[in-house]
Parts: sequence; C-alpha cells; structure tokens
Amino acid sequence: MATARIGDIELYYEEQGSGEPLLLIMGLAADSQAWVFQMPAFAGRHRTIAFDNRGVGRSSKPAGPYSIHQMADEAAQLLDHLGIASAHVVGVSMGGMIAQELVLRHPGRVRRLVLACTYPEPDAAIEQQREFSVSQLGGKVTSGGGIEIDVKSLDPFAFLQQMLPTVFNQAFIESELPKLMQVFSGALQYGFSMEAILGQVAAVMGHRATDRLHQIRVPTLVITGDADRLIPPANSDILAREIPDAKLVKVPGGSHGFNFETPEVFNREVLAFLDARD
Repeated sequence: MATARIGDIELYYEEQGSGEPLLLIMGLAADSQAWVFQMPAFAGRHRTIAFDNRGVGRSSKPAGPYSIHQMADEAAQLLDHLGIASAHVVGVSMGGMIAQELVLRHPGRVRRLVLACTYPEPDAAIEQQREFSVSQLGGKVTSGGGIEIDVKSLDPFAFLQQMLPTVFNQAFIESELPKLMQVFSGALQYGFSMEAILGQVAAVMGHRATDRLHQIRVPTLVITGDADRLIPPANSDILAREIPDAKLVKVPGGSHGFNFETPEVFNREVLAFLDARD
C-alpha cells in the first residue's frame, strides 16, 4: 500500500504477487477495493497492481472535469513510478476507456489488453441512461451536455444505491447487499467527493476512440455480460469488430458488475487470455 506523486496529484496503489506485471484499472466511482474478487487469483500468477483513479478512494480528488486522456497518462506515469516498462492491462467500464487511451497514446506500454463492459464512445442509449440517472438525483443535463446538480445536497449512499440496479442483477443485490455495501462503504471512509465523481462522469462522456481502434496492435480480449444494462453489450461488438483480431467473450446473464457476480468466470477468461502464448 503506497502512493505515487503523479503530476499535481497523489495516486494510491497496491501491489500483490510476482511475475509479469498486470495493471488493473477500475471504473467510475469505484476504487481499488472493487478488485477484491480478482486480486488473489491474479496475484497468484502476476505482479498485480491496482490503483485508485483520480477522484476516488485514497487518491487525490481535485475539482473536475477530468478527461480519459488525462487519466490514461496518469496510469502510464504510475508504471514509470514503479519502474515497469510494459504491463498487461485490464480495464473495467471507465477503466476500459482509460485502457483504450493508454494503449493508443502509449502503445509500447501495453502487452495484452482486456476491455471489460466498456464502450469506445457514448451512444444515444448511454446518454439516455445518464439523463435518467441525473434526474433521479435531482439534477438535469443541460443543452450543452453539462450537468446541473446541487452536489451539496446529495447523499453518497443514495448515489451508490441508485447505481446498484443498473450495475448488478436484482437477485444478486438481494442476496449479496451486505457484501456490496461493505465494499462501497470502504470507499466512503476515505472521502467521497461528488464533485470528483462528476469529473469522472465528464471524462466518460467525452471519451471518443472508435475511429482510432484500428491502431491497437496488441492482443485484445473484449469481455462483457450479455445482460449489461449500464453499458449495453452492443458496445463490445463494436470494440471487437474495430480492434484487429480482438477476441470477444459474452458471459450469459452477466450484468455490468459481472466481475463481482461471477468472479470465477471473469477470472478464468481473463487469466486464460493473459497467459496464452498465441
């Protein structure tokens, strides 16, 4: 457990295991604790690094907006800090967007790439989901694409609970709610800034990579749940089609949070891909 000075912010990170380096990049509003079901399995084979993106957990939480380009550059600088020339990279949701930019902006730093439940750019369905979520929190999306909301009136637990039905299957929420709240409440104990979360939202809505995906030349696995309500699996079809020779895996019944719900499936597919020698 340590922090790295990256530009004008501090990034918190954890390392476990040994072997080929593996960088894990988490999604919006979640910190490195959200890899709890992956770290032991991955660290058994790899030098595994998980970190808190800017805006969450034990990393700095400056005012937004942020950009995916910025966060990808910070991931590259974290590798520099750790003395790692190149690593396998696994990105989930927003982390998958950061991973796309990492390999596009710093192609020599990525060995194998896993893009999980993510998109190359927001489509109409994603925009509708954002508008609905913002309205549920008492705000609105402006004509210019910004968000107007009274962040001081927002309850972080209300925000997290509002996200749960779009991230997880209902049966999983009902059976595992204590486990979910334990993980998310862990993030709250280090400070939860809605201004910073909105900075991350601005980053994901500004992500545009479709017309550059053909430039990705590293072995790539695109993996998603076929029941993802937050980022529809059609986005993974686009990623797999546009990235040369990408492998596509769809997990039956998998939600957006399928690395939580079915970690044995997620871990098996990711490790098999990372350890392949094709």
